Amino acid sequence: MSLLGAAAVAMWWDIAPALRSEFEDWHSHEHFPERMSIPGFRRGSRWASEDGGEGFFVLYELETYRTLTSPHYLARLNDPTPWSTKMMPHHRNMVRSQCQILETNGGGVAQFMLTLRFSPAVGQAEAVHRSLRPLLARLPSLPGITGGHLLRTETPNAPATAEQKIRGGDAVADWIILVSGYDPKALKEVVAAELGATSLEQAGALSSTATSLYRLSYTLTSCDL
Repeated sequence: MSLLGAAAVAMWWDIAPALRSEFEDWHSHEHFPERMSIPGFRRGSRWASEDGGEGFFVLYELETYRTLTSPHYLARLNDPTPWSTKMMPHHRNMVRSQCQILETNGGGVAQFMLTLRFSPAVGQAEAVHRSLRPLLARLPSLPGITGGHLLRTETPNAPATAEQKIRGGDAVADWIILVSGYDPKALKEVVAAELGATSLEQAGALSSTATSLYRLSYTLTSCDL
């Protein structure tokens, strides 16, 4: 899986089981088409927690970083539909990061996605990037793995939108590693061997990381509309 474009919105949240069916209906049939109709949005994908839990990961791939502050996107964020207004308060533990894509390798869309959130130590950002670049480039050649990507959050300087206010404010990740593949065992093994806390600390990252594995639920591109 190679990411489409130069920027992305990466999001994590939980949905209660009682609301899951309506959430997936809304997200697939109204929200994704709405987002993909915005100029600069190239692909959206929704991933459900692989262990059957309440968590979701959603990724929007954008043509350029400027898309994040485009009039078309801000207009949608500040004028949510009635159905969106109903569903968004139920996005629990929301993390929403507006990102520059630093590295993207691979091709296609596979069934599983591993997400890893971390922060470089002070003054170590460039060292972390240099250390991760060859590993992420090599990952798609490994059995079971199809993509390796690095994203860095760069939140635009813009007022809170109506959607953010409905949710009550969002947390933000810092740096994000995405590893996609068709074999969840292979994804777990590469984390244990090369992207675990010890390996990242040796590369210059802080010790605190958040790692989760997801299964593809739905994907839509702007060309599908």
